[in-house]
Amino acid sequence: MSSERIDPFSDGLDACGVTPDGAAWLASAGTYPRSTLALWEERPHAPVVLACGSVFDVVNAPAVFGRRMVDRLWDEGPGSGPVATFRGRMLLFAAPGTAQRLPSLLGWEEFGRTGAIPPLLCHGPGDAVTVPAPLGTAASSTSRWLVAPDTRRPWLPGPEIVLWAAVRAARAAVRISIFPPTDQDAKVYDVSRRR
Repeated sequence: MSSERIDPFSDGLDACGVTPDGAAWLASAGTYPRSTLALWEERPHAPVVLACGSVFDVVNAPAVFGRRMVDRLWDEGPGSGPVATFRGRMLLFAAPGTAQRLPSLLGWEEFGRTGAIPPLLCHGPGDAVTVPAPLGTAASSTSRWLVAPDTRRPWLPGPEIVLWAAVRAARAAVRISIFPPTDQDAKVYDVSRRR
């Protein structure tokens, strides 16, 4: 192992996509942003705990459902803000205020009856989350960035957009067919090749 100091924000080592501006944005959520940046310079693979509520809120979803939400946001919607995984959960960074508003939106009778939306944990004022290191490895099983912060002011979805993504992800998970189930013992013939 070499004793050469690694710059976590150099272009050559920016494997996970966190840029210096993205790291500064993340660090701004902490009480002491310069200390957080200094820690990352010294230990670029160290995750940190950051406060929610002022710079961002976090919607914490089960991994598979969270992945469906992110897919809906990118395939059919406006995209997402930063997204990370942590211990089998998906962390969607959202606009401040989302943690307070989203539970009431999800509680509407229309969405509450489906049961297809798993409980989403909303982290806002007074909460803190562990965020992956700027130089996390893709092979890390505990935490990594899927959509890394890359600007000082990333776009963050609000509660309505997160709700839209959750409803779309739930609908995609539930397949409803108007056709009766097929008879497994029926003989099927290919008639497309007959003359």
